[in-house]
Amino acid sequence: MTPAPSAVSSPSAEARPVDSSERLALLDTLRGFALCGVFISNVMVWFSGRVFLPREQVLAAMNNASLVDTVAWQVFSTLVAGKFITLFSFLFGLGFAVQMGRAEARGASITPLYVRRLGVMLVMGLSHLFLIWYGDVLSTYAVLGFGLLLFRRRSDRTLLISALLLALGWSVVSVAILKLPQLMADTPEAGAALLKAANEKSAAIKAETLAAFTNGSWLDAVKATGHFFFRDYFPLLLSILLPVFGRFLLGLLAGRRRIFHDVPQHLGLFRRLLGWGLVAGVIGSGSGLVLQQLMLKKVFTPETLPTWVPFAMAPLRNLGELGFAAVYVSGITLLFQRATWQRALGLLAPAGRMALTNYLSQSIISVLFFYGYGLGFITKLGPAACVAYCLTIFCVQVAWSHLWLSRFRFGPAEWVWRSLTYGKAQQMRRDDASGQRTTAPA
Repeated sequence: MTPAPSAVSSPSAEARPVDSSERLALLDTLRGFALCGVFISNVMVWFSGRVFLPREQVLAAMNNASLVDTVAWQVFSTLVAGKFITLFSFLFGLGFAVQMGRAEARGASITPLYVRRLGVMLVMGLSHLFLIWYGDVLSTYAVLGFGLLLFRRRSDRTLLISALLLALGWSVVSVAILKLPQLMADTPEAGAALLKAANEKSAAIKAETLAAFTNGSWLDAVKATGHFFFRDYFPLLLSILLPVFGRFLLGLLAGRRRIFHDVPQHLGLFRRLLGWGLVAGVIGSGSGLVLQQLMLKKVFTPETLPTWVPFAMAPLRNLGELGFAAVYVSGITLLFQRATWQRALGLLAPAGRMALTNYLSQSIISVLFFYGYGLGFITKLGPAACVAYCLTIFCVQVAWSHLWLSRFRFGPAEWVWRSLTYGKAQQMRRDDASGQRTTAPA
């Protein structure tokens, strides 16, 4: 529906940043919580260098690990890996729905602003990817974010079906695409030989990359990042794009239904999500734990794994990720309805409001801590030490976010993002033009 001319030309219809009073403290809290889990995942698998080590070395380390490291890894595999990035993706789609609702309320079109916003995000993400760390999600989210414009007018039913097909069903297609050369081989032996050759090639690329990260300069690390990204990481990234977009759509659906704006009216829904999410999480992640133990005990190896197993495990893994993400969302939302828990969990909200700044600073701090041109701790920390490192850094970020936002409206990276999006420098200090102090909701 075309807005009236007066609505288009009125000041309230102009594109502008979200004021503090317009923010939902619950969503900022969820975003801060998700950011912590994503940080742990990034460090545990990627920054630590574990992903670059030979499989035999990783298995040997896990078999000989201390009790505390074993528990840390099992808890990570069950409750963290894949779950928090799922929550982060869900919140991205939800954020789009919130922006769209506010734009429509002002009689403005979301498309021009949103396209500029994603364009700036893409530039920032690519800079992060190639200059700091290859595991950037900003560029991925920016590219996929354009797809949300195509779904913004679709029915709720279409959103739900599309989301579930992409989040669960596409994983089977991805496995088929990745394994296509093996599946097309003339004999099982030929397929096994192709798999072995591919694994050896990947291992060689990872060893070369790890050497650059361990002993090289910043420029060496940047060059190794580009080589690794295009030669080994990119196919994996392509395989997860559509499942990530499916999670965007779930967030878009939740935002459109305004279930986080009117939580008291949807308590029954959140309770059901908590229960069914726990069932799905246990089934999906439990099956992954079983397979992990079979691999540790060398009942199976990548070369001897039955062909059907990856096809079965892919949707189960995604089911576990969606299930536990639903548990976290619904659990925090229900707890947030109690004043005591709201005050405690709300401590995470400033970190969520500064998610971009904190995310980028996590990468900068971690490459300086782990890579050779910094402190050189890559491959030297076990799982428990990695968790301790993450929680220490994140606690500092939470405290810093509180201090920063007590004086400023945005985090530093958020200010750059908004200023470039709107084409002019945004007011940074919390004191507005009339001298009144802008306060965030309790």
